[in-house]
Amino acid sequence: MKTALTIVFVIVCVIITVLVMCQEAKDNGLGSLAGGAAAGETYWGKNKGRSKEAYLVIATAICLVIFLGLALLLGSKWMN
Repeated sequence: MKTALTIVFVIVCVIITVLVMCQEAKDNGLGSLAGGAAAGETYWGKNKGRSKEAYLVIATAICLVIFLGLALLLGSKWMN
């Protein structure tokens, strides 16, 4: 049982890494200093909840909850 959970744990770790690498950076960099449009004023900002980025954030959060649960389970005294 512990071996199977460890394999699932490693797979979830790889999935989290891929999901985080696929996400775009949240900061605007120097563009915000030059008077760039705010994120809420752009078309992408208005439709952010239905975008690919929103799905990546949700998938990352779900995987992180699974990761935390598996980490706690594997580290518990019941698995030793």
